[in-house]
Order: sequence, then C-alpha cells, then structure tokens
Amino acid sequence: MGANHSHGTSVSPPPATHKTVWATLAVLVPIALMTLAALIWLWPSDQKPARPSSPGLQQETGMIIGIYAKPCPALPEELAASETASAAPDTCADVRVRLTSGAKANQTIMTELPSGPGSQRFAAGDDVVLVHMPQNTRGAPQYLLSDHDRSAPLWMFVAAFALAVVAFGRWRGLTALVGLAVTFVLLLAFIIPAILAGESPTLVAIVGSAAIMLTVLYLTHGFTIPTSMAVLGTLASLTITGLLSAVAIDVAPLTGITDDSSFMLDTGYRINAQGLLLASIIIGALGVLDDVTVTQAVTVGELAIANPGYSFGRLYRAAARVGRAHIASVINTIVLAYAGAALPLLLLFSIGEQPLGDVLRNPVLAQEIIRSIVGTLGLIAAVPITTALSALTASRGTSSEEQPFSSARHRRRGDSPPSDVWSDSSRDANAPVPSSQSQRSPLRASGAFGSESAPLGSKPWPHGHR
Repeated sequence: MGANHSHGTSVSPPPATHKTVWATLAVLVPIALMTLAALIWLWPSDQKPARPSSPGLQQETGMIIGIYAKPCPALPEELAASETASAAPDTCADVRVRLTSGAKANQTIMTELPSGPGSQRFAAGDDVVLVHMPQNTRGAPQYLLSDHDRSAPLWMFVAAFALAVVAFGRWRGLTALVGLAVTFVLLLAFIIPAILAGESPTLVAIVGSAAIMLTVLYLTHGFTIPTSMAVLGTLASLTITGLLSAVAIDVAPLTGITDDSSFMLDTGYRINAQGLLLASIIIGALGVLDDVTVTQAVTVGELAIANPGYSFGRLYRAAARVGRAHIASVINTIVLAYAGAALPLLLLFSIGEQPLGDVLRNPVLAQEIIRSIVGTLGLIAAVPITTALSALTASRGTSSEEQPFSSARHRRRGDSPPSDVWSDSSRDANAPVPSSQSQRSPLRASGAFGSESAPLGSKPWPHGHR
C-alpha cells in the first residue's frame, strides 16, 4: 500500500461488503429465475404458424455471364414512342445467368432484363438474386432477375467490423461480439418466432429484453457489483418505458398499422399491431438504456476508486453531472436517428406543402414521435436510478474531509515527509530546511496537499509526525 502512495499507481476498488452482495443476489436471482421460466414457457415449438396461401416462390443466386440487347415489344397505341425507346441498348435485353444455388446449380439459364421506371442496372459479372417460379404460367420464364446479391460485400463489412472491435477492445471487444451474437440468437430464435406463433408481443418483448440484458451485460462486463447495478437500473428504466409506452399508445391513440407490412401482419397473421408497436419500443429502448446505465455505474465506481472517502451524496452529485451531459447528447442522437429513418416521408410532406398540424397528425409521424419521446423519458429515468443504486453500494458513508489520517507505516523507508510534518513543535524555528524540502512544490510546502484542492484519492500526511 505504501508503494501505491509513493509511486501514484491506481488503487484497486474496495471489495463489496457481504451485506451488499447478499442484497444484490436477493434481487437478481429471483429476476433471473423468473426470466428463465418465462423463456422456457414462451419458447416457440417447431410447428410452423398458419400462413396465408401464396404461390411457391424460391430465391436462388447466380452470376450474369452475358447480356444481349433486343428490341422492345411495341404497344399498339404507343408504337412510335416504343420505337424511339427501343433505340436504347439497355432498355430491353436477354440475360444469360449461371446458377450458383438450387437444384440447377452450375447450369445456365436465359431470362429477361428488368425494364421500366426504377429498374436496377445489371452488367456482366454481377452476382444476382433470381426468383424461381416452378409452376409458372405458359410462356413466362421460370427465372426472373430480382436483385443484386450483396452477400460478399456484407460479409466483408462484418469482418472489418469484428476486427476493429477486437483490435480496440481486445478481450472486452471479443466478449462484446459474443454478446452481440447472443442478442441475434434470441431475436431470431425466440422473439420473432414466438410473436409469429401467436404469443403476446408485449410479453415476448419483456421476457426477451430481460434475457438479453442479463446475458449480454454480465458476459460483456463481468459478474461485478457495478454490472449488477447497471442491470437493476436497466430493468427499472425498461419497466418505466413500457408503462409510458402503453399509456401513450392508448391516449394517442395509435393502431400500429402504418404500412403494408404491419397491415399484412395484422390481417394475415392475426398479430396485434398495437402490441407489436409496444414491443418494438421496448426492444429499441433497451439498446440505448444499457449504454446509459453501464456508463453511470462505471462512472460511480471510478469516482469511488479515485476518492474512497466520497459519501453517497458526493458520489451521486458527481456522477449525475456526467449523466446529464450524456443524456443531452443521447437525446439529440435519438431524434436524428428517427429523422434519418423517416427522411423520405418528411420529403414527401414537404413536397405536398401540408400544414405542420396535418403532418404531425399523420399516424406514421405520430408513431415515431411517441417512440422517441417515450424512449427519451426512459433514458432520463435511468440516470438517477442507476446512479443512486451504484452510489449506495460504492460509498462508505463519510466524506474525504472526515477520513482519518494515514499512518506513518504507509510511507516507504527513506521517503522524506512532506513540509507540514516539520512543524514548530518538533524542530527549532531557526533550524535550516533540509535540501529535499527546498525542492518541493509550493502546493506541498504550503501544507495544502491534504486540502480540498488536492487531487482525488490523495490523503494528507499526519501532522507533527517525525
């Protein structure tokens, strides 16, 4: 311990008391058991949900090996216009594609190049996605060119992302990637299938979010008291977010049906659109809540390490200032994220020159406004809750001014005591000052080393000790 004082190395955090550990376990263990029981109860079976009948369409991949231009077919009433359009070589063409998947892999097929407004442009050598219609009508091709195959570029960006995370975060970055994989598994294997199986979207979202939170936070940040306080803060804030979302959806009122996808899920699959909206708000809020709660818990822990004598009030006030700055930036981030997602819709409203009141009453925009406001209120609640819980477990109950002086045995042998040790009661006033004292900084020579202006974590030397 004396070496830490003399060399200024970091001080390890004080161990949590048995009372704190047992109180934390008494709260978290029942929550984890209830989450596990609900996860098992709601886990979807292998039985596929009932779906509306649709033609059997299959997607297959291939590569374009040749494009052959041809005249476009003429429409009787627009013959002249079509003759002009057929002069463009890429307006109508046949495409030869080598299939890379499906029953006819490595075989070549002929199909037509998509034409018309908004059609994508293709060139020889492009990897493409085709729609296979085995039971096609007479005269129609079995394969239709649908889209570009973006699998290779996506995997390249995923690999770059993983390398960057591991290179910067090292072991912590690797555990974060594992946590991200767990999140995707729970989303794809539990949340989405359970909702499609007819379970309540709200209940599935609550259970899935709790499972993601408990697994990812502990996997990424370790089984520690600060992580446990972040988990409790996230759970409390998520509960507040869910309650506010339910009230807002009922008061607004919002149906949750704003596009073709939500309409098809509501009518074809009998999924409650309002519950689906509430579930999307809860899951979306979780991604930002754990960022805020972990930051607050770690901030309180670092403040407690820097000055072990900070009381609950001082820890809370110092960490709350950090939380306010964090929330101010996160609010702007949330608004910009939703504005970016709704930018095409905002452009359409601007082109139509609709009054602002009519724009805000639009169900699509009103839903995004409610989503952002409710999510922000949950974030605001997360700061004081997590900060209070973390400060309660990290504080020792006394301020730095009330801490007892360190004993002389904490100094290394041969170290010179600071200037305030040489008091008038222990030496002659006319005695010369040792050379080591004459080289000390004015802060130490004035006896201010142990004052309020000293760095966090510093402790005063005992006055009058020789």
